Amino acid sequence: MPTVTPQSDEATPKYPRAELEAMVEKWLEANRRAEAEGDWVKHLGPCYTDDAEYRWTVGPGEEFVARSRKEIEDWAIGVQMAGFEGWEYPYERILIDEFKGEVVGFWRQVSPFRRKDGTRIEVPGIGGSWFRYGGDGKWSWQRDFFDLMSVFAALSEINAQGDLHPEIAAKIAKMARGVPLEGHERVRPPLGLRDRLKQGAALAKVAIFGR
Repeated sequence: MPTVTPQSDEATPKYPRAELEAMVEKWLEANRRAEAEGDWVKHLGPCYTDDAEYRWTVGPGEEFVARSRKEIEDWAIGVQMAGFEGWEYPYERILIDEFKGEVVGFWRQVSPFRRKDGTRIEVPGIGGSWFRYGGDGKWSWQRDFFDLMSVFAALSEINAQGDLHPEIAAKIAKMARGVPLEGHERVRPPLGLRDRLKQGAALAKVAIFGR
């Protein structure tokens, strides 16, 4: 097999692997404590640098962005997590790249609610987080990736059996009215009515005629 040679700027680890592994263990323990107490700000907040950035995609043309530890605490693990007390986010796999100083973790989203057959309701599929290490046991950047439609599917099932938390219901209602939650930003202008109708007609043509 051919030998893969790292690029010149990646020939030396950006951080010792042991330091990144220690950061991962610190993060996992902080998550376990946050889930047990229902307090993500207390346990996860100290894991970010003061100028850390946290992002995820909300939908076409829209992003969640927090640009400091304070905004992360207030919005990402504050407002956004309100109503999700009792949920668990077990990590299934974690990959560490000491040359770039980055970590990727894959996790599930498991609610505390059960179906009539006893199985736990959880978000279908798997989500993940891409971290950039900033030294001193803290993340300097994070991007989450998950299927928002699958999240809404799980919440719909929970709502159907009367277990949806009022704070989650309030956030869904706010978004349905077109009112952005804290940290939500448009990355490009929304389509006008004419363009939406044009795209809808084109998609309907594909659905009917297969082209």
